[in-house]
Amino acid sequence: MRLAFLIPPMMLLAACGSEEKKSGEGTQVSINAGDEHGGVNIETGKDGGKIKIGGGGAAINIDVPDFVDLDIESDFDIDGVKLYPGSKITKVDVDATDKNGADTATVKLGFTSPAAPTKAADWMAGEFAKKGVKVTRTGDTLAGKDKDGADFRINFVPDGATAKGEVVITKV
Repeated sequence: MRLAFLIPPMMLLAACGSEEKKSGEGTQVSINAGDEHGGVNIETGKDGGKIKIGGGGAAINIDVPDFVDLDIESDFDIDGVKLYPGSKITKVDVDATDKNGADTATVKLGFTSPAAPTKAADWMAGEFAKKGVKVTRTGDTLAGKDKDGADFRINFVPDGATAKGEVVITKV
């Protein structure tokens, strides 16, 4: 598989359980990747889950510890731009395939932000401008293309006085 971009999300799972959390405080993770020979499926809820690796007639099933805690906020960025300060990633979904030479992937990150949508979007748009990354803005949604050619979109929506949102990165 030429799915090298999956290594960082999978390595993040090594941090699971590094700090005791209360039930329901972990990060939900879903990674589905494969090629014509098999694949990897990782699914965790906020309270743990399963890793399934299969292909070529073999399969491995592993339980993931309860209370998965991924500290990816400090590692996540798009061309050097991080989420609004204090944001927390609540969900990670990765779907990738490498079949017959067609390498495609979609990464979705759900997050919460301590700022209102407009303030968080303003801040991130300013950070992208500082890095020379061109983004377009429609309301509180930012969209652009990263230096590797992947399209990205960041949506902010109200969640009381703060925001929640989703980052979607697509590589075709």
